[in-house]
Amino acid sequence: MRSSRRSISYHTVEVRGLEIFYREAGPADAPTVLLLHGFPSSSRMWEPLLPLLADKYHVIAPDYPGFGNSSAPPPSAFSYTFDNVASIIGELTTKLGLGKHVLFMQDYGGPIGFRMALAHPERVRGIVIQNAVSHEQGLSPLWEARRKYWADPARELEALKANFTSLEATRLRHIGSSPHPERYDPDSWTDEYAFLTRPGQTEIQTTLFLDYRTNVASYPKWQDWLRKTRPPTLVVWGKYDPSFTVAGAAAYRDDVPDAEVHILDAGHFALDEATDEIAWLVRDFLVRLDGRKY
Repeated sequence: MRSSRRSISYHTVEVRGLEIFYREAGPADAPTVLLLHGFPSSSRMWEPLLPLLADKYHVIAPDYPGFGNSSAPPPSAFSYTFDNVASIIGELTTKLGLGKHVLFMQDYGGPIGFRMALAHPERVRGIVIQNAVSHEQGLSPLWEARRKYWADPARELEALKANFTSLEATRLRHIGSSPHPERYDPDSWTDEYAFLTRPGQTEIQTTLFLDYRTNVASYPKWQDWLRKTRPPTLVVWGKYDPSFTVAGAAAYRDDVPDAEVHILDAGHFALDEATDEIAWLVRDFLVRLDGRKY
């Protein structure tokens, strides 16, 4: 495994009048991996992994509408729902002619990726899940305050900000309960907090998060798809995650008995602390996947 940034490039393409930014690496004719980022990050979270896959794989990492370098229209001009965001990213993959690919889903990438998989199951070669929940048992006690927001958004908005979008919450999302906070680059959360405090972001992110309740309601549907299709599945899970518990990782084996599950000494954004380990696990999974017939 050699790190190479030579093939990494940065692009923007128009989808439904929005400028959607994406990072691209590796040979265009190689097997494709679509990297779907979490909250409140962007495709930038995948930068450590891109050069470790680019020698053998075609890697695409987009920014969702409202995130990173993609267009961020106000909620009055764009419907910030997970259905709509997934539809936009699905159209992006069509425009880029990706065809069959592996979905690599982290956090928000889970509900977006599962929607894409159910819409076009013929495109899915396999899935990699990194701290993306599809089972109720994966939700930590932090979600109690978040559920209150879903029930009464006007009254619970300020409590949600403290729990979800404050500087301390943004820091905790990275470090979690890790015994090695010195391994974490503080720029990770200070940059994300700067993003969250950009004009218009509070309204965008609280609007989208209000729709997160539709993800929890969709868990049975995603589980049913997993049970019926049993896609090749790799789960790499940071155990210091304050939001998503290790039980959420183990639950994937209930749906896909052959799923590989690896619990890592890392947090919610496991690439912060386990870049090399994740790269090796993903490359090994992809090599074996390339040997299958589809």
